Amino acid sequence: MRALRQLLDRIGKPFHPGGKLERFFPLYEAADTFFYSPASVTKTGAHVRDALDLKRMMMLVIIAALPCVFMAMYNTGLQANLALDPAKVAQLDGWRHAVIALLGVGYSPDSFSANVIHGALYFVPLYAVTMAVGIAWEVLFAVVRKLEVNEGFFVTGLLFPLICPPDTPLWQAALAISFGVVLGKEVFGGTGMNFINPALAARAFLFFAYPASISGDAVWTAMPAEATHDGFSGATLLAQVRHAEGAFTGQGYSWWTAFVGLEPGSMGETSALACLIGAVILVATGIGSWRIMAGVSLGTIAMAALLNTIGSATNPFMGMPFWWHMVAGGWAFATVFMATDPVTAPFSNTGRWIYGLLIGVMVVVIRVFNPAYPESVMLVILFMNLVAPFIDYCLVQANLRRRLKRRAET
Repeated sequence: MRALRQLLDRIGKPFHPGGKLERFFPLYEAADTFFYSPASVTKTGAHVRDALDLKRMMMLVIIAALPCVFMAMYNTGLQANLALDPAKVAQLDGWRHAVIALLGVGYSPDSFSANVIHGALYFVPLYAVTMAVGIAWEVLFAVVRKLEVNEGFFVTGLLFPLICPPDTPLWQAALAISFGVVLGKEVFGGTGMNFINPALAARAFLFFAYPASISGDAVWTAMPAEATHDGFSGATLLAQVRHAEGAFTGQGYSWWTAFVGLEPGSMGETSALACLIGAVILVATGIGSWRIMAGVSLGTIAMAALLNTIGSATNPFMGMPFWWHMVAGGWAFATVFMATDPVTAPFSNTGRWIYGLLIGVMVVVIRVFNPAYPESVMLVILFMNLVAPFIDYCLVQANLRRRLKRRAET
């Protein structure tokens, strides 16, 4: 480690103030703080309220998301291998299939390595493009503002690919993350100053700018249609419920299969089990708010139970119980990693309860009464990001009025 430290110091000498490459000093600082804790750490801001500095907070979130990263690669490869017609393997072309042929892992859905490698060939390039473009914007703004590059983007850069379909074009991902970083965060001052979640802002950009590429049934399975089994459908669980006739039946999935995440969907959102592991890590380390997670859960349970009681002969979503809502779509991932974003969520404990409850209620309401867009959690959280400051304002004003009243009575 000492040798690595000396090597970094030698390489970075021209980048330090007074060196020939002084203007690139923030870039060197980013590489340096990735390996070592800097002399000064971020301990203030809207999202840092205790002795835990920004670097450690971001790294703990990344660790909590690793189970979702694993499932993103495994399930993406599994769904693609299940969809593939073995008789049409010869029709496959492109660099991904050249790599699979070179490694000799094949396309068997029963092979663990074949699933992981196939899925990684979709996830890793998307992650690499996201990180390269996002960090470039972060460095550019840091150079212009003459500030150090912080670790805030490492979380956004990991979460964004996890909420994208596996077939997302790389150039669209580059545009989307540029929108999320620049217009969702940097123009407002950078990390800790954004009022909406940058990863969700990037995903919303994709949804509205390129709806044909980001919606429908074909985008959820990483395999060209001409190479799949005849009659194969890559529709998600929520999409199948939308097209169902009669009562909700699980649409051919077992609850356990949906909980583990072995179904089509955005790469890192399908597994409620992986999200639950991440939730335990975030709550145990004090990074994620258990009140927000509990609030979303209670709101979902209450609204789903109410609609189940009312019932409907024509809308299967009315009969969808809360335990299915929690494993379908991006509910679990959004509850654990998006709703708990400390920058865009309320800062008061009461506000977090209210914030979570409203998210849970609204997600179920939109899924049930707007079946054309059953995956509502993304836009619900973006909307609640805008409402969060108002929630805090109302609670602060109410507290001030109570204190003034107590003072007047004494």
